[in-house]
Formats: sequence, structure tokens, C-alpha cells
Amino acid sequence: MATVHRDVPIDAGSEEVWAAIRDWGEVHRKLAPGFVVDIRVEGDVRVVTFADGTVVRELIVSLDDDARRIAYSVVGGSLDVVHHHASMQVFAEAGGRSRVVWITDVQPHGLAEPIAAMVDQGIRVIRRTLTCTGHFDRRHE
Repeated sequence: MATVHRDVPIDAGSEEVWAAIRDWGEVHRKLAPGFVVDIRVEGDVRVVTFADGTVVRELIVSLDDDARRIAYSVVGGSLDVVHHHASMQVFAEAGGRSRVVWITDVQPHGLAEPIAAMVDQGIRVIRRTLTCTGHFDRRHE
């Protein structure tokens, strides 16, 4: 199994960052527009369509407001995963900033590189979306 781990500073407050991540059915509008182009919610599952055409079914495993953490698992779609579990957690930092820790465990190991590339691209979009003069960019609501 491979692990992709990213620890990313965000120039926005932890409450705003968590609000965007927490709204898991609106990622394509509030968190990663252009990277995620569509989401369809089916109970505890979101069907995520990425700009490159990849489509995955993600089961929301946990949503913890106190810890500001979401955990999800790919349970179907166009990625040929044997196992996938990911979590995103938001931490408050000094000066009204945040830190997002995004961890993904995936099998087979050969998917680590493409998953890491997707995570890195997603992080770039998330940072751009959430850091508009230090505040949540409400243009995407």
C-alpha cells in the first residue's frame, strides 16, 4: 500500500476552510472548481467527476466538525483501486491562517504516482480558491 501525504498552508481562516471542505457535495463550486467539474450526491456517496474525465464514487466515512476532518473512500468508478482511504483535516494557524493535512492510502502501489499528481493539482486549485486576500472566495458559492 502507498500513502500520499500533503501538509499545506492556506492563507484563510480555519473556519472558512473547514466550511468549504465540509460542504462535501459542493466541492466543484466551493473548494476545487475547474479541477472537480461535477458532483452528484447519492446518500452517503458522492459521485465526483474530475476535469480529466475521471469519475469516482466516494463513500463519506466520517465527517467530524470538532476535529474539522472528513474521511472518504473510493468505492467505484474509473480508477482501478483495490483499496482507497483518504482524509482531509483543517488546523488553525497563527495569523488567521490554516493548515490542511490530506492523507491518502491507496492500493495497488502503482496508483500512488497518479493519485499524488491529482492531489497536488487539487491542492493548487484549493489554495487559489480559498486564498482571496486571506478570506474565503465567495464567488464560487
